[in-house]
Amino acid sequence: MRLKTLFAALLLGCGMVQAQDDPTIMTINGQPVSRSEFEYSYNKNNADGVIDKKSVDEYVDLFVNYKLKVQAALDAQLDTMTSFKKEFLSYRDQQIRPSFVTDEDVEEEAQEYYNKMVEQIGPRGLFTASHILLRLDQKAEQAEQDKVKARIDSIYQVLKGGADFAETAKAFSQDPGSARNGGLLPMMGPGQTVKEFEDQAYALQDGEMSKPFLSTFGYHIIKMKERSQVPPYDSLHTNIVKFLEARGVREHIADQKLAAKVEESNNTLTQEQILDARAAELEAEDSDLKYLIREYHDGLLLFEISNRNVWDKAAKDEAGLESFFKSNKKKYKWDEPRFKGIAYHVKDNADVKAVRNSIKNVDFEKWGDVLRNTFNRDSVIRIRVEKGLFKPGDNSVVDKMVFKKNVTVKPTKNYPIDATYGKVLKAPKVYQDVRGQVVADYQDSLEKEWVAQLRKRYQVVVNKDVLSTVNKH
Repeated sequence: MRLKTLFAALLLGCGMVQAQDDPTIMTINGQPVSRSEFEYSYNKNNADGVIDKKSVDEYVDLFVNYKLKVQAALDAQLDTMTSFKKEFLSYRDQQIRPSFVTDEDVEEEAQEYYNKMVEQIGPRGLFTASHILLRLDQKAEQAEQDKVKARIDSIYQVLKGGADFAETAKAFSQDPGSARNGGLLPMMGPGQTVKEFEDQAYALQDGEMSKPFLSTFGYHIIKMKERSQVPPYDSLHTNIVKFLEARGVREHIADQKLAAKVEESNNTLTQEQILDARAAELEAEDSDLKYLIREYHDGLLLFEISNRNVWDKAAKDEAGLESFFKSNKKKYKWDEPRFKGIAYHVKDNADVKAVRNSIKNVDFEKWGDVLRNTFNRDSVIRIRVEKGLFKPGDNSVVDKMVFKKNVTVKPTKNYPIDATYGKVLKAPKVYQDVRGQVVADYQDSLEKEWVAQLRKRYQVVVNKDVLSTVNKH
């Protein structure tokens, strides 16, 4: 009994020390937020190079709003969505899985790879050689076979007479990959080429040249450059490790380690449960990792709920956008007029009027569809069109014909007649004229309303005494 009491007291004492070392800086809806979490977020978002740095006091409101939105997402149970769980665990596991792999594990894999390579190559070793190839189809007529054989024999006699092998290969070899390099082939070992070539190569010593011989590709002459054994492990170590790393050796090792742990548990644990336990262990040891993972977790929730309540909602709320524009119309002004319409190019003068008549009583947003279906419906393209809201300098045809600028208009090939249709606006008439700006402003408005609602919904208590110690303890 005394031991249990003592153990409990020790645990309580540790908790008190930890709480004193990392006191609560605020509570959001009754949930404590530690000073270290706030510091992690503040320091990350106000590091060197950040343009709009905030003081600690200025950052508090931003942090609280962030936490309120996350709390709203949790209350909406967005963290239970399958898509959220899948994406979050994928990221979290990317941070955790490497902890199962040590440099010693990678070294072991590298040594095993080397040993298998040595075993595969065997005592015959490696070779580097050059060759000359005259191609011959296996189904070639006898006359063609005799012709190619006579030619390779002639080349062989030239080489025996002292001709340079590399220059001769460049001139006559029909293997384009090696001919340009004087016939030089990459280093090879057993099983990397056809048997006829391999047998001839391994029969040669350094500097020796083979007689002409036939393979499934045609006739060859080989000149051996160098025979060698596999270099020592130490000389290949760096390259082997790089090769294995590029092929995902650490992921492979992690898979093996996790599978082994599942087996050790007699399949009572899943890989995800093992990863959960390792995550908890590592987060307890490394607060930066804990907050990095939490940041991603909360960031996913923040994105989803913000998209639902602000971003996507504003972009799709046509009635809301129109109402917002009308209520704030004075805010949207231009420093110079705009031409709302089309600049178009036709082959026939009759189409100048035909284009105007086709869209005269049509909503601007539908002009493109009408013109496409009326004039460019089949394979014959009758008109070329640029549609939009143009300011001076945007379009040379508009500049010359609408804004009366002294500009040069480059002719449109095959469409020599230029025309315009539309009207000049001194200020936006409908929200579509400044849609991007209205959407952004409407989103800001919705977000402010939403945050105000969250402030009323959730209680926020900031400990000013602890706040004053941020980055000063």
